[in-house]
Amino acid sequence: MQNEAEIFGAVLKAARQEAGLTVEALAERIGVSERYIYRLENNGSTPGYALLYKLIRELAISPDLLFYPEKSTQDSEVDALIRKLATCDERAIRVAKATIQSLIDTAPRQEP
Repeated sequence: MQNEAEIFGAVLKAARQEAGLTVEALAERIGVSERYIYRLENNGSTPGYALLYKLIRELAISPDLLFYPEKSTQDSEVDALIRKLATCDERAIRVAKATIQSLIDTAPRQEP
């Protein structure tokens, strides 16, 4: 069984990679050294609250992945999109809404 620090490191690394960020880019975005990110991902280090908050927000990590890793349900795509939308500004929200509406409007019609 993994300990909390190992779970955190694995979740952090997966979220960073899913976001398409390098260690260097993530470190710059949240204001820490690259070495610190490597320690979090690989060496069992854990961040304090302020940095944990930044990481969760920056990478749209579900807190359930960190605090309830024993849950068998996977993070749904819809939940991931909602967390990402929460980090957007008003312009990005308008673009996302228009894009979603366009996808709905152009979707093939299903026969009853």
